[in-house]
Amino acid sequence: MSDFLVVGECVADIVRVAGRPDVPHPGGSPANVAYGLARLGRRTALLTQLGDDPAGELIGAHLRAAGVEVLGDLGGPGVATPTAVVTLDGRGQASYDFDVRWTLRPVGTPPGGVRHVHLGSIGAVTEPGAAAVRDVVAALRHGATVSYDPNVRPALMGPRAEAVPRVEACVALSDLVKASDEDLAWLYPGEAPPQVAERWLAAGPGTVVVTFGGEGAVAYSAAGEVRGAPVPAKVADTVGAGDSFMSATLDALADLGLLGGPSRARLAALPEPTLAAVLRRAATAASVTVSRPGANPPDLTELSAALA
Repeated sequence: MSDFLVVGECVADIVRVAGRPDVPHPGGSPANVAYGLARLGRRTALLTQLGDDPAGELIGAHLRAAGVEVLGDLGGPGVATPTAVVTLDGRGQASYDFDVRWTLRPVGTPPGGVRHVHLGSIGAVTEPGAAAVRDVVAALRHGATVSYDPNVRPALMGPRAEAVPRVEACVALSDLVKASDEDLAWLYPGEAPPQVAERWLAAGPGTVVVTFGGEGAVAYSAAGEVRGAPVPAKVADTVGAGDSFMSATLDALADLGLLGGPSRARLAALPEPTLAAVLRRAATAASVTVSRPGANPPDLTELSAALA
């Protein structure tokens, strides 16, 4: 049995900074989460699409080098590896221009099962591939816990009125949801994050975590609100910071034995001190990631040193 199955897209991030040559980096939110989990020593499989092209070769080698098992549509006819031009401003903040098609075919679940399934971003809401993602989650949810990160990309989400129900369907399937304040602002203009978190909790998840960039994060659950302080960092860029936060959150919960279907009730009843420790670990991982270029999360040794 694998610890984690991550389902979603890979994207070749072409990082563009004024006055410098373009540099391709392996990316895509689900792929970054899988890579981050493997770097932390977790047995992780990624169900995705990769084309038989240079970008696909780059991403595949990157993932396998960390120990990720890559599954799904790999080099099939008509499959091209998605790309995104990532433009960095003077503060290292990233904006994106995507060329992404998500057409994941129906696939079987990994033999032996998994303890936890993570889904998110484009792959969870973009048809026709999103239907295959939902089928995988439905097939595994009895025995596995589920997490979700909407990782909103407005250019690819379609009209808000259509995107919100798709996001909320994923929220309802999940035990843990992480979203940024920017995600929530696009999905629910004018609503405060606590209001959205309360509504999402009523839909099914035991915990909703909202990140606020350099201002830290807040976890909402039956225990109330738990605030996680930001961890200072000298920012090279913010690419992959939220994904690193997600990987470290799941890694912390795995350490606590809180993943897997039989642990669902305990995961939903996390006490405040435990949630605070999870947020600190996650924020520390994100701080390491933003301190260096690209989606480059810490390995276990680096994270342990940063926490110390």
